[in-house]
Amino acid sequence: VQLQASGGGLVQPGDSLRLSCAASGLTFSSARMGWFRQAPGKEREFVAAIRWSGDTTYYADSVKGRFTISRDDTENTVYLQMNSLKPEDTAVYYCAFHVGGSVYSPYGYGHWGQGTQVTVSS
Repeated sequence: VQLQASGGGLVQPGDSLRLSCAASGLTFSSARMGWFRQAPGKEREFVAAIRWSGDTTYYADSVKGRFTISRDDTENTVYLQMNSLKPEDTAVYYCAFHVGGSVYSPYGYGHWGQGTQVTVSS
């Protein structure tokens, strides 16, 4: 099982970024994939998740309307399109594979990518 996250960087408030998470070694047919983030000194928090079949999506209130999660079946890749970025979005972003329990809790995820840094600063 391997999850490879990429696409982070340094941007200004109001800018956009698209994160990618390439997955391999997993069965996707009924899977959910999620994005979490962790800022320095804070707990890891849920950002968004998507069910691989049916396109059901889940979002944290703090990103609803600004972030969009999607997936590409042919590439086994999950994306997080982040628009109207704010300084409070600054964190290391992780993708993860849901294995059970609440989709909103990090304890429901059994496989994690290495994280990609997103910094929003003027």
